[in-house]
Amino acid sequence: MTTEAMEKCKKQIKKHEGLRLEAYKDSLGYWTIGYGHYLGNAATPTPANITQAEADALFERDFAVAYEDAKRLVFGEWDAVGDARQAIVVNMSFNLGFNALKNFKKMVTCLETHEYSKAADEMLNSKWAAQVGKRATELATQMRTGVWQ
Repeated sequence: MTTEAMEKCKKQIKKHEGLRLEAYKDSLGYWTIGYGHYLGNAATPTPANITQAEADALFERDFAVAYEDAKRLVFGEWDAVGDARQAIVVNMSFNLGFNALKNFKKMVTCLETHEYSKAADEMLNSKWAAQVGKRATELATQMRTGVWQ
């Protein structure tokens, strides 16, 4: 992924995740802070509040993990799928984590065979799509077209 594409990907993820400097429970009931940084299930989250700089630092660390996990998942065809589609896998990895993302086996197979419309269908035919709504629709369009949304 080019440096320019990586910056676009980060911007897209930040838009999808939103920023909250106070800890909150996400749609699944997990404590979260910053740009979707997972804090866990504790009764009282630590930290409860962070600064913008701390949110940015957490984001960069989480993004690096999501990027490496995405590459690991689609290792055989990573370069061939192009920046816009790589960004989708990174975005999903950031949102879901590697363990959940690796369950998208049919989507990954479609990526490896360059069947991008089918990959988009697999994204939309998931519990994840129902949970994230517009994010899934936008990323599925990006998958089909190879054009940033």
